[in-house]
Amino acid sequence: MAKTQAFERHFEQYDAWFDENERIYASELLAVKSLLPSQGRRVEIGVGSGRFASRLGIKEGVEPAAGIAKLACARGICVRQGTAEALPLPNAVYDVALLVTTLCFVDDVNQTFAEAYRVLRADGCIVLAFIPKDSPFGRFYDQIKDSDEFFRAATFYTKQGVFAALKKAGFVIDRTVQTLTSSPQAANKTVEEPSPGHDRGSFIVVRAVKRRTPENNRSRV
Repeated sequence: MAKTQAFERHFEQYDAWFDENERIYASELLAVKSLLPSQGRRVEIGVGSGRFASRLGIKEGVEPAAGIAKLACARGICVRQGTAEALPLPNAVYDVALLVTTLCFVDDVNQTFAEAYRVLRADGCIVLAFIPKDSPFGRFYDQIKDSDEFFRAATFYTKQGVFAALKKAGFVIDRTVQTLTSSPQAANKTVEEPSPGHDRGSFIVVRAVKRRTPENNRSRV
């Protein structure tokens, strides 16, 4: 509950960040769009104010904070209230599960990935965007988290830890792209096209496929 309180009370402040940092937002959108399948039934887990889902044509979302979910609904998203660890969704009905900077706010990463796996069809995929703990933005947010209303309760993870948790849940990592490769102070000056890999960026996007059998667990990262 503590991790969602700011999104209940100060959701308009959070949503305004995207307008104040429009080039960072545009860079992130480009990176997510580059790996997001355009076909099939898609859902965003941790949909927030709907800034990504609405621009990417995703019509369904899950969000624990009713306050910020009102903004997503106003942007045309059908939002179900629930957590990433206990999705209010049936088994094996989605082709794509999208999570954008949701991971740092969940209570249990392994359960979050297990739930995403559960709601995906065979050969469906998870598209995960996150801020690595050891990236420039990760270090910046960690430094200011005690004074930041939203990141106070955030937990950042290393790339290796996230990749390992995806594989443990039963996903095969297909591709990664990155953006925000400059400093946090310079990132909003230009829109950055995504580049392959995950070695330099502060915003990493991973596409990973739900494997049918354990024998298919082969990563191409």
